[in-house]
Amino acid sequence: MRLGIVTGRVVLSVGTPELAGATLLVAEPVTAANLAARNGLGGGRPLVVVDHLGAGPGDIIGIVEGSEAANAYYPGVAPVDAYCALIVRDYEFEPAS
Repeated sequence: MRLGIVTGRVVLSVGTPELAGATLLVAEPVTAANLAARNGLGGGRPLVVVDHLGAGPGDIIGIVEGSEAANAYYPGVAPVDAYCALIVRDYEFEPAS
């Protein structure tokens, strides 16, 4: 799992039934420098994340990727590569010296 910051939403005209009710978010993974600075910036390459928790722009989220992301739909199958597993409300971070 890695942390990302929500920068936007994806709007589809046609979706897959497995993702009915889900929101697709655009999130940037947060670099250690930006996490320490608490500047609200990501710094990583943006990706699309499936969300059922209600995260919005500016929220820091926990992103699960790969086959683990699809586990949220078990025993069903869904075309998911990244899933929002949590919304971070506060954190403590000290970079390694």
